[in-house]
Amino acid sequence: MIVDALTPRDLPRCAELEAELFAGDSPWPLSGFVNELAAAHNHYFALRQHEGGPVLGYAGLAVLGSPGGYECEVHTIAVDPEYRGQGSGRALLDALLRVADAVAAPVFLEVRTDNAVAVSLYERSGFAVAGVRRNYYQPSGADAFTMVRPAAAEVNQS
Repeated sequence: MIVDALTPRDLPRCAELEAELFAGDSPWPLSGFVNELAAAHNHYFALRQHEGGPVLGYAGLAVLGSPGGYECEVHTIAVDPEYRGQGSGRALLDALLRVADAVAAPVFLEVRTDNAVAVSLYERSGFAVAGVRRNYYQPSGADAFTMVRPAAAEVNQS
């Protein structure tokens, strides 16, 4: 498996996966992916079996703020169910965290409270629950944990 840059030609596959994986919670349409990829402050990655291969997973991160005060926000991480449990989510998360670490930024995300696999992955990567957002996911009404990982410089100092 490799992780590389998500490209415009990958976006229809992302929208297909999104519709499959998040059917009950307002999946992003193709236009949403187009807008996200076009935003200069966003960094999106694709998981593939080989260079140039089809997208098996994707992840995106926004870098917000200015030098010395950056914050990052994970927008999405998704993996085709056939490729889960093989380190795919970890590989995508690691790509996002490298971007955040390069600008010494803390990272925030939301994750369904009932997604124990994802919560565990985030905790193993240094994230901690900072709060709960009730009815965050719509239309299902599922709650989300807000999780935060301190900037890498802060982690290394403690």
